[in-house]
Amino acid sequence: MPTTLIIIGVVVLLGLIWVVANYNRMARLRQHIRESWSDIDVELKRRYELVPNLVETVKGYAKHEREVLEEVTTLRARAAANTGSAASQALDETALLLGIKKLFAVVERYPTLKADTNFLALQKELAITEDRIAAARRFYNGNIREMSQLCETFPTNLLASAFGFVGGDYFELKSDAERVVPRVQM
Repeated sequence: MPTTLIIIGVVVLLGLIWVVANYNRMARLRQHIRESWSDIDVELKRRYELVPNLVETVKGYAKHEREVLEEVTTLRARAAANTGSAASQALDETALLLGIKKLFAVVERYPTLKADTNFLALQKELAITEDRIAAARRFYNGNIREMSQLCETFPTNLLASAFGFVGGDYFELKSDAERVVPRVQM
């Protein structure tokens, strides 16, 4: 009888340890997801600050390219105002990157603009920012993948369901937009 009670006690204790360890793991992962989304948000805001400067620089050279400049400005405002899910943010970011691609197509028609030091500095900063966004996006998506796996695999899915842990939306851009990342050409 005492041996049976000891075995039951050990099994219950091991089960409790498993629950606590996995709960803490999911809680830490939820914080990593929040932190990694915040990192993306910081870099997106940096991009939103760079785009108007880039547009103004191009405006000085390309006064008759007003439609493209207005489109990029509108897309930037829409992306900056988006506070929805990662999926909805990704849609606006894709549109903005495609707008920036059009802007760089305009730049190709102005050789003196391509050589302008202000424009080159802004283009370089934008390229660095895009690289940081890509790195932050990979970190965020890795955290989402891990949380989704925990929430979908047995037996941790029971624990996740009981305590309200859920996976999330990946922050993915369309492949067309990913090719847009501006690069400095010297």
